[in-house]
Amino acid sequence: MIGEQDLKENWELLVQIISDRFADGDRLDLDSIIYLIGVQELGLGAQKFKKDEKLNLMHIAICRLLEPYGYYEFDYFDDDKWPHYMVKEELPTLKPGEQSVLMKEAIVHYFTEKGLI
Repeated sequence: MIGEQDLKENWELLVQIISDRFADGDRLDLDSIIYLIGVQELGLGAQKFKKDEKLNLMHIAICRLLEPYGYYEFDYFDDDKWPHYMVKEELPTLKPGEQSVLMKEAIVHYFTEKGLI
């Protein structure tokens, strides 16, 4: 688990880097970053997605982000090359602020693994 101050600093650095790259410096929010991770994990490049596909991309990202925490495990790619995950452990009930901290920590971990920060 990342210390609170380290998480805050790494999160701010990460948001700045990603916002500069993908939003011309406009600050991206948590959901936007999760969406971008979903697009990255799908691996089919930038394209137009339908509303339900955008939700599926966010689901892919959340599964991938929480995989190292033991909540999900990659299962298979379907015929359209979309990844599918299976639930390994149910997520605990978290307050909204706790959910946000968990996701930010998972995102920082993800991009640290990818060598971005």
